[in-house]
Parts: sequence; structure tokens; C-alpha cells
Amino acid sequence: MDEDFLSDLRRRLLYEGLCEVGFSRIDETVPPDLARYHYAVTLMYRMSDAVVDEIDNSPTYAYFQHYRAANALLDRCALITCEMLRREGAAAYPIAASQSVHDRGDKYTGIYQHKSAAVAAGLGWIGKSALFVSPKHGPRVRLATVLTDAELPCETVPMESRCGSCTLCVKACPSGAILGKNYVRGMERSEIFDAEKCSRHMKQAFGHIGRGAVCGLCMRACPWGASLNH
Repeated sequence: MDEDFLSDLRRRLLYEGLCEVGFSRIDETVPPDLARYHYAVTLMYRMSDAVVDEIDNSPTYAYFQHYRAANALLDRCALITCEMLRREGAAAYPIAASQSVHDRGDKYTGIYQHKSAAVAAGLGWIGKSALFVSPKHGPRVRLATVLTDAELPCETVPMESRCGSCTLCVKACPSGAILGKNYVRGMERSEIFDAEKCSRHMKQAFGHIGRGAVCGLCMRACPWGASLNH
């Protein structure tokens, strides 16, 4: 893909409100039905510190609304990306910022894992919480992905976990879903995180806030990207 086009794409997406844009080659992680797409554009939005810092023992109404607004912005940016790629003659497939599918053997997963593309793009790593962690923004981000058959520049090296011995997210998790292990590429999510336990607790404890769709305590606890570091 032409460098001028990629510069224009990045500039447009940052103007729309994203904090980072990444490119990656993703052959090993694409589901069989999406195998025609060998590249991905990662879209990243930085959540508001003012909203995230309010999270204490439970998510807030402001956080739930901010979460939904961030997802909507990311989905819009994914559509913009698809249209810009289409005009260049490339095929593009948007992956929603937040959407679970129930016909792939895991009802707590999406069509494609945004974290996989973001790590492949060298933008960060997968933390003990199973959240994507950016070295600059921490886990205080939301992600979306656009798969494409356009050849993209992919010279970055995936980051390994930098969580080390930190267990703040483990201690902050009210459900006990975070198992405390550092993620190593190739691990199944279940080796570090119990998604069913997390989801069940959110629905039981926080059903009055956003129908139990959000928590955020582990994100709030992470020292990476915390507002006090800026």
C-alpha cells in the first residue's frame, strides 16, 4: 500500500480522535472464514482519565456511557478505514469494537481478537488481566480492527509481557477471574483469565450499571498508563 495513503489514513484517524493506529500481518490468528485477509489495521482510543479514575469498588454510570461512546467512535473509524481502503481497490472487513459471538465455541469471544492484531503491530502486550496493555496508555484503551487484503508495512516486533511480578489487577478483581500468570504468546486465554467467572460477577454485582456489561476495576488498578504517571 502506498506510503502517502497510509499517512493520510493515520492522519485522518488521529483527527477523528484515536490515539494510535497500527499495522500488522496476521496469518496465524485469522479464523478460517476470514483467511483471505492477511493484514490488519488496529484502531486505538484512549479512555478519559477523569472517568476511569472515578472507578473504585464498582464501575460508574459515567464509565458505562463513556465505554459505549468509545466503542461507537471506534466503529465509526473502522467504517472510515474500510471506505478509504475500498477507494484504493482493497477489500476490508471491520471487526466491531465490542461484540461477542456465540457460534465459535466460546461465547465470551469476538469474531477476531483485537488484542492479537494490536500485539502483532508492536503496540503493547496482553496483561495478566487478559486486557491489552499499551506502554504509554496502559489498559485504559478501547480497540477495533479492520482486516484487509492490502499489503501493509509490518516491520514491528510483538512485545512480550512487561507485567513482571505486579499483581495489582489480580488483587483488584472482585470475581477472582484473574489467575496471576504472565501471558506468553501461544497461551490460551483460559490459562490466565476465567472469562465466564468475570461475566457472571459483572451481571450479578453490576447489573444495575449498564446491564452488567462493564467492570473496569482491573483496568483502574493497573499502574501502566495511570493518570498519575502523566
